Amino acid sequence: MKQKKYTGKGIGVAVLDTGIYPHADFGNRICAFSDFLAYKSRPYDDNGHGTHVSGILAGNGAASNGKYKGMAPECDLVALKVLDRFGNGNKEDVLRAFSWLIRYKETYHVRVVNISVGTTYQTGGDHDALIQGVEQLWDAGLVVVTAAGNQGPAPGSITAPGCSRKVITVGSSDMINGNSGVSGRGPTLQCVCKPDLVAPGKRIVSCIPGNSGSYGIKSGTSMSTPLVSGAIACMLEKDPLLTNVDIKMMLRESCDDLGLPKNQQGWGQFNERKFMKL
Repeated sequence: MKQKKYTGKGIGVAVLDTGIYPHADFGNRICAFSDFLAYKSRPYDDNGHGTHVSGILAGNGAASNGKYKGMAPECDLVALKVLDRFGNGNKEDVLRAFSWLIRYKETYHVRVVNISVGTTYQTGGDHDALIQGVEQLWDAGLVVVTAAGNQGPAPGSITAPGCSRKVITVGSSDMINGNSGVSGRGPTLQCVCKPDLVAPGKRIVSCIPGNSGSYGIKSGTSMSTPLVSGAIACMLEKDPLLTNVDIKMMLRESCDDLGLPKNQQGWGQFNERKFMKL
């Protein structure tokens, strides 16, 4: 995609996913789109996952009279398509998206990166490359929020790059017990306790492609992750001087303990009200 001059003023949030459909709830806030698969220039989503995630994060509820409003309805979206219409991708495209972010983060005021994407990696090399790549984003000052994955409930089921010790890894608070307990849990290969926190992820209503006013229901840690990312964007709008480490510590302080093992719930369930009052 040929980059154009960015004139927005909001906090920029990058979403690495299947793309984004120009839904009414996004208005004119899709400030950049880059397609690492087919190299198309206009925003599109041939799967729907990325649009749903973006709606949870940043939809303004315009098509539903405010009923299905996202967490950060004033933030700007940077959509990076790294997954195909089946929701599949490869590490090379994800790593190229990481490099793109390093290059353009200042251009589009990107402060938060939402990665509702995970893999059970085929080799240790693939795992290491994703971890190194995502930690470069963190070291560059970005707040990186990743999904724990839906490979639970077995121990050690956190997907990459969510198993990085640096990034903020989100599981699903309503998908960690019983028959629907698919939310990934630690420890990681490096014996790091994960996830960092959990948030609701079951049967979440959000934007879908097709009609600019359409909504659909999806479940998983992919849906939990943008709830946290959106709240972080709101906090950065409130105080732009906060660092990614500041944000991580504030999340820790604002979680509600569910009384579950740390490798199942992390610090506990995300409490937006407590977080925004810090």
